[in-house]
Amino acid sequence: MDFLKMKLEKLPRIGMKYGAILKKLNIETVEDFLLHFPFRYEDYSERILIENLAAGETATVMGEVVQSKLVRTWKKKMMITECFVSDETGTVRAVWFNQPYVSDSLTAGKGVRLAGKISEDAKGLFFSNPAWELSSRTPTNTGRLVPIYPETEGLTSKWIRWQMQNMIKYADALVDPIPENILRGLHLPILSEAVKSLHFPKTLKEFELAQKRFAFQQMFLVQLATQRVKISWDKQNAASIAFNETLTKYFVESLPFTLTDAQRKAAFQILKDLEKPLPMNRLLNGDVGSGKTIVAAMASLSAINAGFQVSLMAPTEVLARQHFESISKIFSKQDITVGLLTNSYQITTDNRQLTTNNKKSRDALLQKLKNGEINLVIGTHALIQKDIKFKNLALIIIDEQHRFGVAQRAFLQQQIAEINDGLPGKIPHLLTMTATPIPRTLTLAFFGNLDISVLDEMPKNRLPIVTEIVMPSKRKDVYDFVRSEITKGHQAFIIFPLVEESEKLTELKAATQEHEMLSREIFPDLKLGLLHGKLKAGEKEQVMADFKDKKYDILVATSVVEVGIDIPNATVIMIEDAERFGLSQLHQFRGRVGRSDKQSYCFLFTGSKTIKAKSRLGAMEKTSSGFAIAEEDLKLRGPGEFLGTRQSGLPDIAMEHLSNVKLIEIAHDYAEQTLQNSPDLSDYPLLQKELGKFQSNVHLE
Repeated sequence: MDFLKMKLEKLPRIGMKYGAILKKLNIETVEDFLLHFPFRYEDYSERILIENLAAGETATVMGEVVQSKLVRTWKKKMMITECFVSDETGTVRAVWFNQPYVSDSLTAGKGVRLAGKISEDAKGLFFSNPAWELSSRTPTNTGRLVPIYPETEGLTSKWIRWQMQNMIKYADALVDPIPENILRGLHLPILSEAVKSLHFPKTLKEFELAQKRFAFQQMFLVQLATQRVKISWDKQNAASIAFNETLTKYFVESLPFTLTDAQRKAAFQILKDLEKPLPMNRLLNGDVGSGKTIVAAMASLSAINAGFQVSLMAPTEVLARQHFESISKIFSKQDITVGLLTNSYQITTDNRQLTTNNKKSRDALLQKLKNGEINLVIGTHALIQKDIKFKNLALIIIDEQHRFGVAQRAFLQQQIAEINDGLPGKIPHLLTMTATPIPRTLTLAFFGNLDISVLDEMPKNRLPIVTEIVMPSKRKDVYDFVRSEITKGHQAFIIFPLVEESEKLTELKAATQEHEMLSREIFPDLKLGLLHGKLKAGEKEQVMADFKDKKYDILVATSVVEVGIDIPNATVIMIEDAERFGLSQLHQFRGRVGRSDKQSYCFLFTGSKTIKAKSRLGAMEKTSSGFAIAEEDLKLRGPGEFLGTRQSGLPDIAMEHLSNVKLIEIAHDYAEQTLQNSPDLSDYPLLQKELGKFQSNVHLE
C-alpha cells in the first residue's frame, strides 16, 4: 500500500478529530502533510550557559530541574508554573501561565532544554512561557532551528512538529518530478532531502538550499505553464495586416500633440507584429498617462484600414465609456464607425444615440457587428459572449488597468482563440495594456509568453505632479489650497483607506464618516460625492460619471478610485493615512490627477513618525517615474504584497524569490530546453503530472 496516499484521519496518532482540522488547511494525506512547509523559523540552535544569559535575548539552555511548583494567583485566578533549572554555571527561573500540566512533566531531577526570550523582573532574569522538552529527546522544539507552521484553530506548530518527527521518514518515498540532470546541473537537493531540510534543517545553509530548490521548482513550473501557452498560441494563424506607412504618418501628423519616442517605438513594434500571419501576443506596459490609448488607436487604424474589425475590452463600464469618448474623438476625421456595447447601454458614432440595454437595441448593434458596419467595438468582457458574432475581427485589445490577472488573461486568450470572429482558421491578434509599471523580475516571471513594449516617457505637455508629505498640523493649509483650486473651476479627490471604522483601526478615518464631516464642517458650500467598495456596481458607475460631469467638486473615495477613472479637470488629490498604502498604489492614486496641461498636486497625509514610513513616502516626493516607484515598492514590500499574492496565485516560497532575477532566468532557460526536447512533456511523465497539479491549484495558465 502507498503510505503517502494514506488518509491522515486513519492514523492512530491523528484520528478523526485532528484529521478534520487538517482538512481545513487542505491537508488530507501523509504526502500533503509532508509538503506542509513552515513559513518561518525560531533560531534556538545556539545553546548558552545560564551565567551568560541577558535580558531581551532569545536563547536555549540545557540543565536539570531543581524545583517545580504550581502557584494560583488570587487576583486574576491564574495558574502559574514556576520552575528552576540549573547547569554547571548557575540557575534560571522559567514561568508558564495557565499551563499546569508543565509542573507535572518537569519534576525535580529531570534533564530539560528551555528556549525563548529572556525577561527580567525584581527577582532577576527568567524565561517567560518558553518552549521546552526533555533533554533525553531528539531536539524538536528547542536546541535547533525550530519550524513555525501555518496554523488553524485547534492546531499548534508544536503538535505539527511532533507529528512531523514521526512522519518525516516517509519523505524517502516521495517521487521527484524535476529531472535529475537539472537538479545535478544546479547543485540542488533531491525532493526527499529538500523536504527533510525544510522541516528540520541542521544548519541555516541546508535550509537555504532546500528553499532555493522549491523556489526553482515553482518558478520552473510557472515558466513551463506560460511557455506552453506561447507554443500553442504560436501554432495558430492570424490575419496578416499590411503596415500602411503613408496612412500612419498622415494620422500621426494630424494629432494635436507630438508622440514620444517610446510611443513611436511601441507602435512600430505592434504594427510589425500585425504584419505576421502569426497571432500577436504583446503587452503594452506603460505608466499612468504615458499615452497607451494613442498607440492602441494606431494599431486599430491599421487593422480597420486593411478591412478588418477591432474589439477593445475594458474592465468596467465607466472605463469602456471613457475609451469610447476618447477614441471617437481621435478618429473624428476618419471614416470609422465606433460602437460601445456594455451590459447597461450601447451607442455608435454614426448615430450617437445612447440606448439603455434592451433586447431590441442590443440585437440591432449585434447585427451591425455581424455585417461589419461597426469597425471598432468597445465594451467590457461581455464582448466575448457566445451570441456576439463578428464579420472579420482581426485585433483584440484588452485594457487590463494595472492588475496582472495572470489567470484571467490566459482564460481570455483561450476564449479569444474560440471567438466567432468571422475568419475561419484564424484567431485575432492580441494586445494587452497595463498601467502598472512592472519591474523586470516580475516581467520575466509572469509574462514569459508575451512580447513586451514599454512606454517609459511622459508626453511633453504634462507638468510633473507636485507631491508633498503633509503632517497633521498643516491640514488646514491643504484644505484652504483645495478650496482655492475649486474656486478656479477645478476638482479634487480625497482618498481614505477604509470604508467604516473597525475595532482595531479606530484611529483611521472611515470614508463614510469623513464624507459627512467634510460636507458639514469643512466644505459646507461645495458638492461632495462619495465612492466606496460597498456600493453596487451601477452606483459606483453613476458616482464616477457624475464626478466627470462636474456634478461634484470633490470626490471622497476609498481605494476603488484607483481603477483608471479619467477626470482631466481634477488637479488635487489628498491621500489620508498614506503609509497604509503601497507605493505603486499611491502612484496609481496620484495618476488620477495631472491628466491635462494644468498643474496638479498630490498631498500625502501621514501621522506616522517612523523613519521607515517617511523614507518610503519620500520616494513619492522624489520621483514621478512609475517604473522607479515599482522597483522601490518591490524592494520594500516584497513581491507578495506588491502583486497581492492572491492575484498571482504563487506559493509563498516562489513569492519570496521573485526578486532573484538569476533564478527566474535559469528557470526560463530550463523550461525552454525541456519543452524543446518534449513539447507535450510525455518524456517527463512525473513533471507532466506535477505541472497539471500545479496549474489546477495555482490557476496560473
